[in-house]
Amino acid sequence: MSAVEGPDLVVAGAGGGLVAALRAASLGLSVLVVERNEHFARGNNTAMSTAMVPGAGTRWQREAGVEDSPEQFLADVRAKTHGEADERLAAALAGVSARLLEWLADDVGLPLSLVTDFGYPGHSAYRCHTVPGRAGQAMLADVVRAVRSSDLVDLMVPARLTGVEEGDDGVLHAVVDTPNGEERIPTRAVLLATNGFGADRELVAEHLPEIAGATYHGSEGSTGDALRIGERLGAATAYLDAYQGHAALTPAATLAGWATVMHGAVVVDVAGRRFGDETTGYSEYAAALQAAEGGRGWIVLDERVHEACLSFTDYRDTVESGVTRTADDAAALAAAIEVDPEVLAATLEAARASAADGTPDEHGRTRWEAPLEAPYRAVPVTPALFHTQGGLVVDEHARVLRADGSAVPGLYASGGAAAGISGHGAAGYLAGNGLLPALGLAFLAAEHLAGH
Repeated sequence: MSAVEGPDLVVAGAGGGLVAALRAASLGLSVLVVERNEHFARGNNTAMSTAMVPGAGTRWQREAGVEDSPEQFLADVRAKTHGEADERLAAALAGVSARLLEWLADDVGLPLSLVTDFGYPGHSAYRCHTVPGRAGQAMLADVVRAVRSSDLVDLMVPARLTGVEEGDDGVLHAVVDTPNGEERIPTRAVLLATNGFGADRELVAEHLPEIAGATYHGSEGSTGDALRIGERLGAATAYLDAYQGHAALTPAATLAGWATVMHGAVVVDVAGRRFGDETTGYSEYAAALQAAEGGRGWIVLDERVHEACLSFTDYRDTVESGVTRTADDAAALAAAIEVDPEVLAATLEAARASAADGTPDEHGRTRWEAPLEAPYRAVPVTPALFHTQGGLVVDEHARVLRADGSAVPGLYASGGAAAGISGHGAAGYLAGNGLLPALGLAFLAAEHLAGH
């Protein structure tokens, strides 16, 4: 306990925010984590992710002979967002990414490895690191175990942070709603790690109209709490139109995954036609799928792609759900997914020809691992909103800022609670732009608090 007779740090949100709790505890600070969902270990956005955390200049990259640097990572962010990202924040996250990942492995015990079997759109080097099974729930489980073993971290569940106030004594108070009533907890600092506002339909309709009609596939607790708390304290907001979409959500609420596409699959609409370059990115392709004929479609792959994607828990869950259709040839596949056989055959032949000779197709796609070959598989997909990428403006230490650039005393934000590094809209999203700010800003906040 600190001189304020409360925890040094109150963390609101037991997803990526748990990294702040662990890092703060490792530096001798006491921490209270406040979480509204009793099933947080599997019900928040960190748990629902594919556990891909980008890092530039890590030991895993060196071992694999991958040349990378924070400067190269920053250049990729700049290119994907067309220069619209928060440069200072992107530089801070790229700069801390390797140290964060190595700390997670060495101090927290995460069994991390570098993904080298395929590259995500926009990353110029293999830099996504993950855990076995490539599932966020497995990653978060290891973090939760470390939290529960720490003598300096306490969990308050279920409980919801509803406000942050400065008391008459000048001490910061976290206002927490619990089953036993409201509590005011004195603390040195509060980290808002409650994600964004994807679960608030009104805010989504206001700020993200292009994706408002899509399925929301994220935590039910992402209702904009951090926005409201921060704005009451005079915090600035930015990039509220930014989000991560996904075009590979299945009717079974599983994720087919975009590794299918990067290994050579194509996406067709309900008429059997492709409607764009799938390799531009899964985030922006959600709106493209929503705008396509029928507002839904199919990922068409073959046995080679299927085998390559079995390393993903999400993909295996999709296959086991029974939504996948299989067929010996294009005509049988057309019958299975109820599209015109001539249209689908022409679509697959055009894609095969482009993949075989490496020339850009009519949509500009040039990235093909190999041509698709019969027999085929098809996975039904719908567009989805995964999480918002705009929020409270923070600096390189994760401190929440006012419009004049001054810091709100004692207030930090991470993950979807903070304005991220994806620029505007969905097209600037790079794989890991959700998890890196969630884990990285939490890490930076803990270190800043410990140093001050």
